[in-house]
Order: sequence, then C-alpha cells, then structure tokens
Amino acid sequence: MATSPSRGGLFGRVKPLDAILATAEKKGLHRSLGAVQLTLFGVGCIIGTGIFVLTSVGAQKAGPGLMISFIIAGAVCVVAALCYAEIASMVPVSGSAYTYSYAVQGELLAWTVGWALLLEYAVGASAVSVGWSNYFTNSVLQASMGIDLPAWIKTGPLIFGGEPGGLINLPAATIALLVTWLLVIGTTESARVNAVLVAIKVTALVVFIALTIPAIEGDNFSPFMPGGVFGGFGSGVGVLGAAATMFFAYIGFDAVSTAAEETKNPQRNVPIGLIGSLAICTVFYILVTAGAIGAAGGAPIMGADGAPLSTGSEALARACALPENAQALVCSGEPLAHVLRQIGFGTIGNMLGYAAFIALPSVVLILIFGLTRICFVMGRDGLLPERLATVHPKWKTPHVVTIITGSVIAVLAALFPVGQLADIANAGTLYAFMMVAIAVWTLRRRDPDRVRPFRVPALWLVAPLTIAGCLFLFLNLPTEALIGLPLWGAIGLVVYFAYGYRKSHLGLGLVEVHEPEIHDIDPSIPGVDERDPLDPPRRPPGL
Repeated sequence: MATSPSRGGLFGRVKPLDAILATAEKKGLHRSLGAVQLTLFGVGCIIGTGIFVLTSVGAQKAGPGLMISFIIAGAVCVVAALCYAEIASMVPVSGSAYTYSYAVQGELLAWTVGWALLLEYAVGASAVSVGWSNYFTNSVLQASMGIDLPAWIKTGPLIFGGEPGGLINLPAATIALLVTWLLVIGTTESARVNAVLVAIKVTALVVFIALTIPAIEGDNFSPFMPGGVFGGFGSGVGVLGAAATMFFAYIGFDAVSTAAEETKNPQRNVPIGLIGSLAICTVFYILVTAGAIGAAGGAPIMGADGAPLSTGSEALARACALPENAQALVCSGEPLAHVLRQIGFGTIGNMLGYAAFIALPSVVLILIFGLTRICFVMGRDGLLPERLATVHPKWKTPHVVTIITGSVIAVLAALFPVGQLADIANAGTLYAFMMVAIAVWTLRRRDPDRVRPFRVPALWLVAPLTIAGCLFLFLNLPTEALIGLPLWGAIGLVVYFAYGYRKSHLGLGLVEVHEPEIHDIDPSIPGVDERDPLDPPRRPPGL
C-alpha cells in the first residue's frame, strides 16, 4: 500500500486510474467470447422479474401502449450500454459505476453513485422477492394445491399498497432470508445450473407467446393509450411513466459490457452483444405484452379524474379487491400465469408459475451478491466501515455485510408491493447510468490517448442521449421514487461526512495497490508513490 498526501479540496479526491488498473493490467483475462455468446449471455441476464411480474403494473400505467414503453426503455438502455462498454473495457475491476466515478469524477460523486447502487441492488432484490412470492402463493399454493393463504401473511399493509387486511409478505421475506443464508455459507450457482434456469425462463416465454398470440382480440387494444403518452412529471402513468417502470425489465444488460475484457474483437462483438440482447429481449417483451393484453384485456382501472390509478396506491388496492375486478390483468400478481388461465390453459399457466418460482430466486441471489460486493469495495476504500469486509473464517464469505443487507432486503420485501419497489430501484439505476455516461465523456476529453479496447461510436451524440434519456425516464417515475432518491442521497451525504470523508483511504493518503508492478506507474501522478517491487502488497482487512 503506497502513501501520499491527499489531493486538496472536496472535489480533488480523485483516485488515480493507473492505481486502479494496476491489478487488472497484470491479471488479463483470456479473450474467448464471441458475438453470439455475448448476446445469449445478455438475454439470460435481462429476462427476469420485469416481464414475469411487472406486465400487470405496466398495463395499469399505459394499457396496450405498454408495447411502446418497452421500446422507449430499451432505446435508453442501448445508448447507456455503449457507454458502459467503453469504460468497463478500460477499467475491468470490481465496483462497477462506483469505481469508474472514483477514477474520473472524484470521491464525493463516486460516493453518491455507490450509495445509489446500494439502493438499486437492495430494492431490486426486494422487488424480485415480492414477484417470486406472488407466483408462489398464487400458482404453486392456490392454483395447484388449493391452499389460499390469508391476506395478512402474504401481502404488506394496505397503507403501503398491499391488499386490504395485509400485514406482512412472509413468503417474500423468507426467500430473501433463505438466499442470504445461502450466500453466507458460500453456496453459489454453477454456470450449468444458471444455463438451465435461463432455458426455463426463455422456454416459458416462448410457450406463452405461442398460446396467446392466436387468442388475441382486436378490441382489447382500444383505446391504445388510455393513460395518454405523458401523464405529467411525478404521476408515473402514461406510456412514458410505464417506460420508466419497465426499465426494471432491462436491468442486467450491463453485465454484457463487463465481459468486454474477455471478448474477442471487442470493437465488433461488444456492440453486437449489447444491442443484440436488448433487441431480442425487446421483441420478446412486445410479443408477451401483445399476447397478454390482446388475449385477456389489459385496460387500466381509472380514477375519478379519468387517469389510471397509481400502482401501489391504496385506491388501486381497494379497487382490485372489488369482485368486478377480481379477474383484471392489472390486479394480478402473477400476470402471465393469470392470462393463460383466463384463456383456458390453466395447467400450462400453473407450469409457467412453477417456472418463475424456480428461476426467480437466482435473480435475488445475483442482486444480493452484487450488493454485498459494492459494500465490500466501498469498505475496502474506507468509505464504509472495513468490518463490513470481514470474511468468515469457515465459509470464506463477507458474512457481516451479507447478513445486514439481506435483513434489510427482507424487511422491504415484507412490506412493499413490487411496483413501488421497482420504481425506487430504477431511480438509483438511472442515476448511476447517467454518471457512467458523464465519466466516459469526461475521460475521453481528459485522457484521449489511453488504450480503449472498445470505443463508443459517435460519443458526442451517444453520451448526451444517455444523459437526457436517463433524466427523462427519472422524471417520469412516480412522485415516491422522485422524492425517494434525493432523500436517500441526503442520508448518504450525512454518512459520508460523518464517517467516509474522515476514514477514506484516499483522504488519509493511502492508495491501495495489489500488484508489485506499481513501480512501473509514473510516480509523478498525484497520490501514487514508487515502491519496492519485492515488498509484498498489504491488503486491507477481510481480503
């Protein structure tokens, strides 16, 4: 570990990119992935809770216009993914957008990005847990076994958007805690198991499309946009409001960009993998939406003002509890299985429910895993207590941070509906993606000669489009999400100035280096000192 004086000023704490790259430059990965492999990898990462659960949420916001919402959300993802690909190929290390921002925009903004990522992963994992609970209680227990759990044990309180009589979503909390336990004891999914789960998800969607498209009735698409295109900032309704929510259905696409270092001919194959996987998933989503709404109807429940009732609201929960809305798609917690039962394929609908029941926990696992690793990296930098990076002596996992974050996720899953959770998770994601675009743009101007295995074509256009797209979708989220991110950010700033600012390794003049080749780095770079290559690197606690 090298020491040096801290760089001056609140915004002067920029972690030298060469120090961050010292590890990655030595540990280059074998380039073996082609365009087809990247595309399939992306499809497997993207398809999940968004389409299996949020179809009914999106239909309540936009009606049949939800098909347009998927196109808008996918377009924003394409430009964001290209920015992600360039910086991921340059900085192939842990920490995602947090690390990129640390190297370009400095510690304070990096902290805000890391803090937003914590929100994204935690709330996203909670949303997936709630989605899994819906399929478990409806498809597995009720439809297949005739067991109907009372409302108080399967949904959160009405005040938070649950059903009348709801108290706690026990199945959602249970799956979150179970996955947390698995991560603590070191159980991980193998590539073979993951491939099987991906095949189950894709097969389920193909079967759904094949059965519902022939059952489409044209009248179910009229009116096409009952909530309009734009319902107003903070309303969360209309085609644009649904696009902001359905952005959640694409979360995971950035995993393709992180594989840039292992890709053959990344200049060609990374954009093919990114755009190809997003295009395939968008087509899937449009066909699933068309089949669901066209076959079973997807008209939103309207309020007295003529606008769709807000998802997750008490008013919508009460409306869905009425007998006349019992079979409405927009009121279903497991919409795809619900549609198949509506058109006479009850057994297959139950099987689709089982597919979601089996596959969705893997998404919870990946999200909690990602959350703990972001905390781990921030703890390693001194911005969070280093005790969070403590590794269990027997299981060799960061058990402290895993238990803490898993418990928080379980509480969120127990209380809130999936639609509200997805919107809040999207707020954090959109902010992080916007900051990545700014980082790429800044680094291209600041250090144009640095090697870039992948370069964004027409960055002068792509970066502004990414920033504008993320801002626009953010402003179309419901008021709760619009307020939630700034409040979360304010809490984060209090934590940073109370702890991180004083304990930061960079602020204390400590730059962590894990490779003896650090002497090759230009010692004139602020924050990096030359060191004896034979002196073994010091590691922070827990590594």
